[in-house]
Amino acid sequence: MDVSGKNYLVVGLGNIGQEYASTRHNMGFMVLDAFAEASNAIFEPVRYGEVCVTSWKGRKLHLLKPSTYVNLSGNAVRYWLGKLNLPPEQLVVICDDLNLPFGTIRMRTRGSDGGHNGLKHIQDTLGTTAYTRIRIGIGHSFQPGEQIDFVLGTLSEEERAQVPEISSRIIEGIRTYCTAGPDMAMTALNNKK
Repeated sequence: MDVSGKNYLVVGLGNIGQEYASTRHNMGFMVLDAFAEASNAIFEPVRYGEVCVTSWKGRKLHLLKPSTYVNLSGNAVRYWLGKLNLPPEQLVVICDDLNLPFGTIRMRTRGSDGGHNGLKHIQDTLGTTAYTRIRIGIGHSFQPGEQIDFVLGTLSEEERAQVPEISSRIIEGIRTYCTAGPDMAMTALNNKK
């Protein structure tokens, strides 16, 4: 996978609205908020969401928080890839994953949607699985039939306390990805807890 470009679209998945702000499904938004803060960048409302731009070693990273709700994220991703004239190979999507223990991070440069409706919509809309995704484990401590309530549930105090460190690791991983390539980024992100 060639990631030699100078521009990247980094999308954090989540649902808009204060009622979703601290939910497990909004881990992507939380990471991008931390990324913007670390970069002294401010999100501006734009078509299909909020965007801010940050730079790292000559690369320009466009951070996008879609306003389409998670299950329709592909609409925002397709629009912004087109607007920025970027191939899917220069797209990074950050999302929650209930198949991983809380705080576990997995980066892949392609693959299935893993049952995540946001990734499924992006894959269906773009017609490819050849884009990078970073999954953040949210665990799966729920009874059968309670998956939606769990995913849309609020993070516990203990979980919230771990978000800054999770965010820092992902920010570092994305910067590595944009400058040194996916293999080094995956080694850094996938092997640490």
